[in-house]
Amino acid sequence: MSKILGIDTSNYTTSAAILDTARMEIKQSKMLLPVKHGEKGLRQSDAVFHHTKQIPLVLKDLLSDFSGELDGIGVSVKPRPVSGSYMPCFLTGQAVAESIGLVQNIRPDFTSHQTGHILAALYSCGKLDLIINKIPFIAFHVSGGTTDMLLCRPDEKEILNIELIGTALDLNAGQVIDRTGVMLGLGFPCGEELEKLAEKSSVAYKVKPTMKGMNCCLSGIENQCRKLYEAGESSENIAGFCIASISAAIYKMTVLAADKYGEMPFIYAGGVMSNKIISGNLKRGYFAEPDFSKDNAAGAAVFSAVRKGLI
Repeated sequence: MSKILGIDTSNYTTSAAILDTARMEIKQSKMLLPVKHGEKGLRQSDAVFHHTKQIPLVLKDLLSDFSGELDGIGVSVKPRPVSGSYMPCFLTGQAVAESIGLVQNIRPDFTSHQTGHILAALYSCGKLDLIINKIPFIAFHVSGGTTDMLLCRPDEKEILNIELIGTALDLNAGQVIDRTGVMLGLGFPCGEELEKLAEKSSVAYKVKPTMKGMNCCLSGIENQCRKLYEAGESSENIAGFCIASISAAIYKMTVLAADKYGEMPFIYAGGVMSNKIISGNLKRGYFAEPDFSKDNAAGAAVFSAVRKGLI
C-alpha cells in the first residue's frame, strides 16, 4: 500500500490530496482564495500571501486521520509543461512539498498545473489505462487561464508529451464567464452562479463561433453580453448566451480536431468543463467529475504515482 501526497497552489485554489494506490482512492482538501466582491481576480503577490495562510489549514484537514509515511509527493510548479512557463503562486506549493520531502526523505516529483488537470480527469473518468497502454488522446483544459486543446502522447520521462493544437486567441473561456458574472453582480469566481442563471434562460441561443483554424476567438462574447446588459436583457438570458457561445466554440474545436486526427479519445478538464450545460452539448468524450475538473491536487499525486511505477 502506497500513499502519495499531491499539492497544487493555483491562481485561485489551495489544494492538497492523498492518493492510496492500493485502493486507487483519492481524498482531497481545497480552499478558494478570497477575492473581494466586484473584483475580477487577484494579484500574484496576494495569491502567494493567501496560499501561505491557507495551505497549513488545507493540509491539517487532509491529514487529520493520516498515519504512517508518505511514499511520494507530487506538486505543480508551473502553469504549463513548456519552457518559460511561470507563476509565483506555484512557489508556495513547491516550497511546502520540498519541506515535507526533506522530513520524509522523499524527492518531490515536479509537474505542471495543466498536466495535473489532465491526469486528474483521466483518474476521474477511469481512463488512466490510456497512460499505462501509451494510447494518444486529445484533452481540453478550459479555465480562467487557458482554453487549450492538446494532443497528448503518453511518455516515459514526462508521463505526458503535450502539444498545443488549438487555443483561444484572445480571452479565455473562464475570463469571459467571470467578467460576465461580475457585470451581473455575481461573486468571483462566477462559474457556478452563472451556470445556475443560464439554466433559467428563456431563450435557446444558437451561436456560430468565431474560429481561425482550430483556434477560437472569445472576446466578442463579452462584448455581446455587455450589449445585452445595456439593452436591459435579463441576467438569466445573458448568462444563457454566454454559456451557449462558449459551448459552441468548444464543440467546433472538437469537431475540427476529430476531422484532423481521427476518432481518438477526447478528455475534458478544467473548471469551465464542470459546467453541465457545456458538457451536455458535446456528443463525444469523457468528462471528469467537478471536484476533479476544477483546480485540484489529485493530478499531481497521480503524476508522482505514475512516475514511481505505483500505477
